[in-house]
Amino acid sequence: MKIIPAIDLLNGQVVRLQKGDYEKRTIYNHLPLDEAAKFKQAGFGHIHVVDLNGAKSGEFHNLPIIREIIDDIGLSAQTGGGVRSRKDIDTLLDAGISGVICSSMAVKKPEEWLAAIKDHPDEMILGLDLKDGKMAYGGWLETSDEPIEEFLKPMIEAGLKTVLSTDIARDGMLSGPNLEMYSDLQQRFPKLNWIASGGVSNLQDLVSLQGRNLYGVVVGKAYYEGHIRLDEMAGLSR
Repeated sequence: MKIIPAIDLLNGQVVRLQKGDYEKRTIYNHLPLDEAAKFKQAGFGHIHVVDLNGAKSGEFHNLPIIREIIDDIGLSAQTGGGVRSRKDIDTLLDAGISGVICSSMAVKKPEEWLAAIKDHPDEMILGLDLKDGKMAYGGWLETSDEPIEEFLKPMIEAGLKTVLSTDIARDGMLSGPNLEMYSDLQQRFPKLNWIASGGVSNLQDLVSLQGRNLYGVVVGKAYYEGHIRLDEMAGLSR
């Protein structure tokens, strides 16, 4: 299981939000490149970056910082936040992003999203955010009653390989990951690479997720709050 450290960027700073609430944010580092350098020194080669400004405005305010992380620090990055069109996807790919995460676009512009999957199956990552078992999008303010199977079917047929799934109720809460949810998703869609996100609170949570045969897990707040050390994370990551 790949362990992927997270950097959430807001106004050029490393922050974490609680359940996606911009009013409930904590600033962890004013210098994101310094944070990225710590991950590099610990042995990580790939990180998860969210442009929170982009998620709100649709413009990639923090893209210059992400490019510096890639070019100067030497990390590859999967990123999301503000991806709303095929043009946005191409902009991120041209900037050197190795994985583009889309959630709202997959719901609102399915034709463009499916075309992007067909053209770049290795680089496209579906952001499947779940709220009380339902798919959420639009900054987690809207939910869909469409069954997950029906939602995923055309994407899988187009060549989708990777899904980043977040249990919104646990995001930034350090309450432990939703192991049952991830086990269920892995069993129902075994050919997809599932990346867990939300709720990781300690090293044992990572061990428990590892036993679910998941492809990866994103770790953010647990690291920033000192519940897990980088060397411990690196020791478990493959």
